Amino acid sequence: MTGGAIWRILECPSFPLTNNEAERALRHWVISRRLSFGTRTPEGTAAFTSIASVIDICYKRKVSPWKYITEVIILRCKGLAVPLLPVAV
Repeated sequence: MTGGAIWRILECPSFPLTNNEAERALRHWVISRRLSFGTRTPEGTAAFTSIASVIDICYKRKVSPWKYITEVIILRCKGLAVPLLPVAV
């Protein structure tokens, strides 16, 4: 390791000094995973993380994740393509 990453904050002072914000954003998903005893397969893990990401993105964009997920399920049952994630309102 060259140590270049240590000095990156001097080049870009808008970068956060820690990853605390990212860890706080993931905390409730980690707790949920522990309470449910986790997933048992790689496919289950992929499904869990995908749904968690969609829910978080929708909340950050101030859009109902449940409305979007419902729309995705209805369209996929009809064999149609999944719509793009909604934009912020």
